[in-house]
Amino acid sequence: MSFAEVDYHLFQYINQLSNNLSFLNPMMCNLATKAEYVFYLGVVVYWFTRQKANRDMVAKSLLSASIALGLSGMLGHFFYRDRPFVTHEVLQLIPHPANASFPSDHATAAFAIAASIWMYRRKAGTFWFVLAASIAFSRVWTGVHYVSDVMAGAIIGISVAWTVHQLSHRYGWLSKGLNGIIHVYEHVESKIWHRKETKQG
Repeated sequence: MSFAEVDYHLFQYINQLSNNLSFLNPMMCNLATKAEYVFYLGVVVYWFTRQKANRDMVAKSLLSASIALGLSGMLGHFFYRDRPFVTHEVLQLIPHPANASFPSDHATAAFAIAASIWMYRRKAGTFWFVLAASIAFSRVWTGVHYVSDVMAGAIIGISVAWTVHQLSHRYGWLSKGLNGIIHVYEHVESKIWHRKETKQG
């Protein structure tokens, strides 16, 4: 059996669960379409704790996600693959454009951010990894991605996050660049807070 056949059989098995365990469909649809916003909210909350470690973590997570999504887009262009619902009869639970299926952008971004957080905060990072895996699984369940799409996204996201983390420690220019961006933001932020306090006083 070829890799493509194994991939399709795995997809079919997971996608059929939406028929056999239909009571889970609302949760899976929400995970597939809305859970990514939990990542956005998490990044915002970590940033506005105003702790240096958290801001370093957020800067690296956003850089990692951006690079990973760029790579994902390039792979999708050079190794174009139709969505499962284009090629096969599937149980498609959410609407989606018939664009490139490989790799999954949702999985790529989610795992890049989860890995970046995990490198700073092991316990919290485990939660974000579970959420990322849930998003990836739900994208297969709802019929818009093959298993290999989300696995490739996870590998890209984690690999890029690890590389960014390692390079920031090995090469001072990257760390200085990120710290410089944070410093500029904090300079503007302090002025805004000072103006607010002046007005209130």
